[in-house]
Amino acid sequence: MKNFYFLLVIYLFVGCKKDAPKIIPVVKKATPAIILTDERKVTIDTAFIGTFKSETLKQFYNSSENTTVWGNLKKRTYVLSQLTNAEQLGLDPEDYKASRLKKFESKISTLSDTDLATYDILLTYNFEKYLNHLYKGKLDPKKLYTDWDLEEKTFDVNNVLIKAFNKNKLDSIVDGIQSKASPYKQLLKALEIIDTFPDDDIQTIESANKIVLNDTNTALINIKKRLLYWKDMTGKDSLTSIYDQKTFESIKKFQERHGLAADGVIGVGTINALNFSKEKRKKQIIANLERWRWYTTDLAENYFIINIPDYSLHVVESQDTTLVRNIVVGTSKRKTPIITSKLRTVVFNPTWTVPPTILKEDVVPAMKRNRNYLANKNITIYDTAGNVIPPNSWNENKPGNYRYVQSPGYNNALGLMKILFPNNHSVYLHDTNHRNNFGRSNRSLSSGCVRVENPLELAQHILGDSTSTDWPKERIDTIIASKKTTSVRITKKYALYQWYWTAWSKKNQLIFRADIYNLDSDLYAKLRN
Repeated sequence: MKNFYFLLVIYLFVGCKKDAPKIIPVVKKATPAIILTDERKVTIDTAFIGTFKSETLKQFYNSSENTTVWGNLKKRTYVLSQLTNAEQLGLDPEDYKASRLKKFESKISTLSDTDLATYDILLTYNFEKYLNHLYKGKLDPKKLYTDWDLEEKTFDVNNVLIKAFNKNKLDSIVDGIQSKASPYKQLLKALEIIDTFPDDDIQTIESANKIVLNDTNTALINIKKRLLYWKDMTGKDSLTSIYDQKTFESIKKFQERHGLAADGVIGVGTINALNFSKEKRKKQIIANLERWRWYTTDLAENYFIINIPDYSLHVVESQDTTLVRNIVVGTSKRKTPIITSKLRTVVFNPTWTVPPTILKEDVVPAMKRNRNYLANKNITIYDTAGNVIPPNSWNENKPGNYRYVQSPGYNNALGLMKILFPNNHSVYLHDTNHRNNFGRSNRSLSSGCVRVENPLELAQHILGDSTSTDWPKERIDTIIASKKTTSVRITKKYALYQWYWTAWSKKNQLIFRADIYNLDSDLYAKLRN
């Protein structure tokens, strides 16, 4: 027996490699017992509970010894009101059988024992479903998208529900489980605001040409109706076809709310935004609420939060926004992935290795036209042995047999620095050699990575802190001047939230962004399917 234990210890020691991931068992909390009151209650047939194929439902009624629990009128009324008014939170009441439950309630005093048991189970089943949907969304992003890397949200709905039930605090449960993040709260406010608008029946606006101040165009009549409807223009308007100063100022206000260049020029982008109906905007808000429920409920103390369609990066430290940066994101063809991660390293003077997609779609065609294409961009070709290959010796029929590396420098595709974080998509934050693009209103231009404006200031900010002078600007300038690739670990803990949302509210105004990856309408359709 001693030999057996000795061999077992040796096996465990040898088997645990240094880099092997630690397996942490998930300890499930014991479901608390349900405190029953003296209202009418009946025994429930466990076979009927089994027909719902819900483990949580089975556990819930185990905690009541398979007896009905919703005898208290106040508790039932609260649950029914939540499910009936689910629309106020962007959910569909009929997903939770609200109408059917209200019919049961209307004849509660005359229900047979069997019907009472049925009603009780349906209340529990649908309320738990509702709570799950509020906490982590109705749909699973992993089943919808291949480029979404989000931490899985776990929710012990029975513990939450039963504790609130026992303490008579059901009325705090819904607020308690929802995200406390400002954008989520702003979305709920946006849903409330849009419901104050009347139904709209304004005709579609059509205009082939740009409209500028003092132009005359019949499309302006419906444009003015839209501006009045959305309250970007106030007071009365004669609804003429003249583009006057009042309309000009109102258009600029509308453009700013929609992330468009606020220049007063009515072009395709402005017309498209004007043509959104109230109903379509409401669906957009609801789709964004679902998305936010997929995201982590508790944000880190310090974090970078990127809103891809807003082309913006905010650095938040101890609930205070300390830096804001314009960014460039991926095109609709090469989307920037949705990621939750942690910042790890700043790399100054990075090299850039051409990725497979860019090699296939951009580099190979360009090299076939001009063998000096890569040399002109300071990109060296290496074979599998690490030997430098002259452009004329490059085999255009086997481009995948080489590595293509751009030397560090101001004109490197990654610019002067990049920030690394763990992810499955080989993306990072970085500088760029196309610095003039940050002035554009449409910045969906990259191959998937996020390009950041004024990145060296950002690096200095996150590498130093209020008590340190380890990273003065002069030190960074010296590293950049050396043109040597230098990696520096980020010691302060920052989470990265690289997310996607196209609607919110600000100061009681609705704010929208173009759905650059065309996700909103498809997501709404799946939610209501």
